[in-house]
Amino acid sequence: MSSSGKGQSLLKGPDDVKKAWDYAAAGGRVNSGRVIVEGFIDFEYEITLLTVRARDAGGTVQTYFCDPIGHVQVSGDYVESWQPQAMSPLALQRSREIAGAVTANLGGRGLFGVELFVKGDEVWFSEVSPRPHDTGLVTLCSQRFSEFELHARAILGLPVDVSLREPGASAVIYGGMDEAGIAFEGLADALAVPRTDIRLFGKPEAFVKRRMGVAVANGADVAEARERAKRAAGKVKPVKE
Repeated sequence: MSSSGKGQSLLKGPDDVKKAWDYAAAGGRVNSGRVIVEGFIDFEYEITLLTVRARDAGGTVQTYFCDPIGHVQVSGDYVESWQPQAMSPLALQRSREIAGAVTANLGGRGLFGVELFVKGDEVWFSEVSPRPHDTGLVTLCSQRFSEFELHARAILGLPVDVSLREPGASAVIYGGMDEAGIAFEGLADALAVPRTDIRLFGKPEAFVKRRMGVAVANGADVAEARERAKRAAGKVKPVKE
């Protein structure tokens, strides 16, 4: 019952068990007296495969897959994402098979953020979010329909289109301080970076590592999009009003 790394810790031996248990109980939304224990996996990269369950023209629920999204996480929080993530055809096929099976088991309609670990052609399921995913914010600039539009269309029974428009990337804008009532500087400089846009989340209070917004950018390829998104995000500075 946790998210974004809350309640998660690394155990290196038996002496770490009690501290980890207490932290998991305190960090979760509900203390149910149970925790999930995970082992290490030797993987190369992690992806989010946005998976959409929606009705087709005949009214039958079908499963659609967006192009894979690569991302960087620090302490359980996403800080950067890009689309598409390069991967082998077999790894992509296996990713879709796993995501399709997981979302079919959950049922319903809408968009699911399925996270997977990949090494070569091997794929492991990590977790699923039954809603738009933070790493999927890149779709605000990379796809014909963003993850939010796809989620709404699928729920409402409207046609969906998961096609990629062009390579894109996103980078997080942090609060940088613990303050209530903030404004932002540097927006004009950030928007001067080619092919970029800024989304501020409207949160009333900032924390040092709270995600207050995101920069999204397009480029001729993923590398150029990532560089632009990170450069734009770095120019936005939260300040005390």
